[in-house]
Amino acid sequence: MHVNRTSHGALPDGREVHAFDLVAGPYAARVLTYGGILASFVGPDDAGVPGDVVVGFDDLEGWRSDPQYFGALVGRYANRIRHGQFPLDGRKVAVTANRPPHHLHGGGVGFDKAVWEAVPLEESDHVGVVLTHRSPDGDEGFPGTLDVEVTYTLDSSGSLTLTYVARSDAPTVVNLTNHVYFDLQGSGSILDHVLEVAASGFLEVDGDTMPTGRVLPVEGTPFDFRTPHRVGSRIDDPHPQIGLAGGYDHCFVVDGTPGALRPCATVEAGGRRLEVETTQPGVQVYSGNGIRGRTGRGGRPLGPHSGLCLETQHFPDSPNHPSFPSARLAPGEELREVTVYRLGPA
Repeated sequence: MHVNRTSHGALPDGREVHAFDLVAGPYAARVLTYGGILASFVGPDDAGVPGDVVVGFDDLEGWRSDPQYFGALVGRYANRIRHGQFPLDGRKVAVTANRPPHHLHGGGVGFDKAVWEAVPLEESDHVGVVLTHRSPDGDEGFPGTLDVEVTYTLDSSGSLTLTYVARSDAPTVVNLTNHVYFDLQGSGSILDHVLEVAASGFLEVDGDTMPTGRVLPVEGTPFDFRTPHRVGSRIDDPHPQIGLAGGYDHCFVVDGTPGALRPCATVEAGGRRLEVETTQPGVQVYSGNGIRGRTGRGGRPLGPHSGLCLETQHFPDSPNHPSFPSARLAPGEELREVTVYRLGPA
């Protein structure tokens, strides 16, 4: 097991970006300090052939010019906030409405565009990198100075663990996730990926794909992945919720108790199996409906359904829905969430 640190280019303002390569037995992962991006996750298939299951780009410019958050850490608030505003302790807070009229994924300059501080981590049974970032009071409109630490660790069983920790000096709201796009077989399409999601309910959305506040049962709908199904087998279903998003772009309510690490989702394709566990209350399943006009690693064209996102997180627009699990963080409190991506042969 070892960690290698190399230069991965520089931003136009001269700031250098580094890549940390984590190697543990037959598994490897690459993490960039730009955006905290998970740029690569390599593991063997059922024939022992290694392959990268992360959709990405060859160089820094590819990641920097990407508008769709490939592989990035997302914050301060992942997903959507209606009309870029929410109540907090009796006052209205307005944040950047970067997808007018709504807020999305932290605003115009979110955590996905930050250059994170990084320290390598080498232990007897795992390797990793600890990323830290300070978001000042008023950043994209959010109150409080927020200190964030995200640790990636990899072990020889193929478990890539992301541990999120955040603290604020004033009341605020926080929702952190990673926006990695997976393609387990490297075919350029995830429609044949077989997906299972441990969720009995999902959030209903309106025409702006904003939560209405209702949790709908998955039973009898194309959202019922409690038993494995091909992603593409239901993506053209006439169900009105599928039509609103042009596929899957919905938050599923993960069964079990939020805060406890529990099964979330499983994906199989190309002789590989990816198991996801999380402490988070929800997982945004996104079938890459909106990918357009990008060129990925090795010159591969990227279009609709080129990658599958399983974004573990708090519910979108939680600050505007008192019935949702709270995303409020007060001084003296600590946000701590864990997500595990376990890769192996099918």
